[in-house]
Amino acid sequence: MLEATPQTMQAEVFGDLKRSWRWMLAPGIIMVMLGVIGLGMSVYLTVASVLFFGVLLLFGSGFQFVDAFQSKGWKSVIWHVLMAAAYLIGGIAMISDPVDSGIWLTLMIAAMLLATGAMRIMIAFQMSGHKGWGWVAFSGALSILLGVLVYMKWPESGLWVIGLFVAIEMINQGVSSITIALAAKAAA
Repeated sequence: MLEATPQTMQAEVFGDLKRSWRWMLAPGIIMVMLGVIGLGMSVYLTVASVLFFGVLLLFGSGFQFVDAFQSKGWKSVIWHVLMAAAYLIGGIAMISDPVDSGIWLTLMIAAMLLATGAMRIMIAFQMSGHKGWGWVAFSGALSILLGVLVYMKWPESGLWVIGLFVAIEMINQGVSSITIALAAKAAA
């Protein structure tokens, strides 16, 4: 039986990335730079994100309409068509007025943060006494705090929250990619 050595474990984790780590480092640096730029342009990034989501809804609507009529005799065609129509209306609304759409999406994000935060806290209490329950509770409290902060500044927050979240995610992804690339380099 083969024994796992640090070298074989690194080979399993990083594979060929040990040789091509630069291909992960470069996009990571670019993502961090774009995210930092996005922090300063969060309103524009919100509008761009809402427009992109609207376009995705239009494409989804088209596929849904086509799919609704692909199965002859299917009893739920009308519901499929209604879902496609909802996608179509949502996509048109988002594209025709991305600012108002961003404001309403932000309100839904605040509600989602409040709900998921409360659920995480309930899970943490169920885990009470087990390892990690405090982090789950902290995560829930943080989600609730973010939801309250977004809601307290609503509707103004609707202009920048989505863009801010996208920018932060870009920075987060970039830092993760840089960290993985440098770890692969060190393993080489």
